[in-house]
Amino acid sequence: MLTALETGIKGGKWFSLIDKVYTMPNLQSAFRKVKANAGAAGVDQQTIEMFEQQEAANLMNLTERLREGKYRPAAVKRVMIPKMGSQELRPLGIPTVRDRVVQTALRNVLEPIFERTFAAHSYGFRPKRGAKDALRRVDQLLNAGKRWVVDADLRSFFDTIPHEKLLERVEEQIADGRVLELVNAFLQQGVMGETVIMLSEAGTPQGAVISPLLANIYLNPLDHLMVRRGFEMVRYADDFVILCGTKGEAEEALREVAQWTQTNGLMLHPGKTQIVDAAEKGGFDFLGFHFERGHRWPRKKSLRKLKETIRGATRRNNGQSLARIIERVNRTLRGWFEYFKHSNRWTFPPLDSWIRMRLRSILRRREGRRGRGRGADHQRWRNAYFDTHGLFNLEAAHKRERQSLTR
Repeated sequence: MLTALETGIKGGKWFSLIDKVYTMPNLQSAFRKVKANAGAAGVDQQTIEMFEQQEAANLMNLTERLREGKYRPAAVKRVMIPKMGSQELRPLGIPTVRDRVVQTALRNVLEPIFERTFAAHSYGFRPKRGAKDALRRVDQLLNAGKRWVVDADLRSFFDTIPHEKLLERVEEQIADGRVLELVNAFLQQGVMGETVIMLSEAGTPQGAVISPLLANIYLNPLDHLMVRRGFEMVRYADDFVILCGTKGEAEEALREVAQWTQTNGLMLHPGKTQIVDAAEKGGFDFLGFHFERGHRWPRKKSLRKLKETIRGATRRNNGQSLARIIERVNRTLRGWFEYFKHSNRWTFPPLDSWIRMRLRSILRRREGRRGRGRGADHQRWRNAYFDTHGLFNLEAAHKRERQSLTR
């Protein structure tokens, strides 16, 4: 298969792939990935630990059922979880462990085939690519004078992809009927609510390992349309921007995208799709950042999510020691900073100050006083006090990062 990827295949289509999917080494590799990603049990109540106890037998069973064409995916378990920073709930789909293994094995086979067809400006859910690469490209284009930005939003993209058109895209490369049947089975597997299974008429399966790959396959023609038209798109899954040199060019790009999405059964969100001048006040959001007038910083939603997490770890009635609280806070801050460390320098001092206020409020409460940590509390527990207790300092970390870049 690797040789064929390098040299090409007769007719440009793959006719025999199912035997690659159900090989034991592929299924073993797939289970290792599923185990590493953790996750809860699906509708069959089988956990990863339970699957692993009978791993050899379970994988052999999958091999046989896939070989004989008898494999059928179970429904996806739907649970509602709170939205970060909101009272609303959002649905989370949990496939069974065995379905996650088969989907991963299927992705292992399909991904290298379609990778060769994907455009360079597609960064989401692809090997050796990520959000930071996409953000770096946006910076490059802005610095090159591409200040007019089509900030596009596909409404409910993952829930609205038409199955028939999606399968047609898969069939452009794959002619193995049993692999196509397997892909279709996952699209049709349905979702288990509290008591009823709801069949999927459109969209990729909730929580499915293979959904991001299918999404990239579906949007691949749009990517190449933008390339042919000479537009500079940067896309991460369904989140994309198009950076242009003039307003007229941006308007033309938006018309092209709107026409393509309508033809392909998708819809641009009218309230969230806009053309902005990144050199003026207002800017645009992309992958957690806000870009405006040559600067970037975490968008409001990113800051809300961080603060919501920190609040959960620093409630005034927290009974843990200060060392344990700071340890938990630090885990959050280090991960957040690693992603947002290239924000403008003024991003970090207010956050440091707010976090220390949360900790002073805990200390104040433990002395039997009410209210937030303020006033004389800044003298009682100076900033250096938290430094000596190992609190991760965002401003100091940012200064170190900048110094390392200038060496």
